[in-house]
Amino acid sequence: MSSQNVLSRELALRIGLAARALPDTDAKTLFKVLINSIGLPITEDKLAGLNLKTFSSAQDGGFSEMDDVTLKSALHILKHKVEADETLKPNILDFSEGDMPGSVRIAVASDDNINVNGHFGSCTQFMIYQVSADEIRLIDIRETAIPTGLVVDDKNVYRAELIQDCQVLYLTSVGGPAAAKIVKLGIHPIKLPSAEAIKEVLGQLQGVIAGTPPPWLAKAMGIDSADRFRFEREATG
Repeated sequence: MSSQNVLSRELALRIGLAARALPDTDAKTLFKVLINSIGLPITEDKLAGLNLKTFSSAQDGGFSEMDDVTLKSALHILKHKVEADETLKPNILDFSEGDMPGSVRIAVASDDNINVNGHFGSCTQFMIYQVSADEIRLIDIRETAIPTGLVVDDKNVYRAELIQDCQVLYLTSVGGPAAAKIVKLGIHPIKLPSAEAIKEVLGQLQGVIAGTPPPWLAKAMGIDSADRFRFEREATG
């Protein structure tokens, strides 16, 4: 097995994952855009040098209508090595209510099981975590594809209802009307400026939980009103 074959499989994997991060885009379409952007052969060095402007304007501006955050997420996937075994579905752990006192339930829009890199309206799944100050537990993975035969009047409402038991949603892009529907269900959306590793993002959240959480998060953690008032006073000085 030559190193070129291994590299080709690696790049094909990246292209497939990056295509999943782009709305209405399959791997074949993205491959054509990359050929138009950097030419053949597609190599790691060429991908490393691909910038946002060239990527969005390639193939007669095929991606020019997509927002920059979504395109940056796809570029991040294209430029960073992903081991094949990392793309497998991670283990889902058992969870019963009451297992993790003081924890919150977090939804993560992710198209690769590794990064927060999903657009609310096009991500393929939400990864559901229970997070406390000392534990992060993956408790579910919810596919966003609408089941065959199910009639949905509003795709954004359908997606929001998939995660209505969560207090927080991490994602990289969401439109204003969709965000309003998320908030209406009591979910706090947090939009990241670019793709970040899930473990890093949830690790930062653990620090907030262990420290002085903002009042909305303290409420979600089940902290009583007297302590929430104390946290609010500490936060505002």
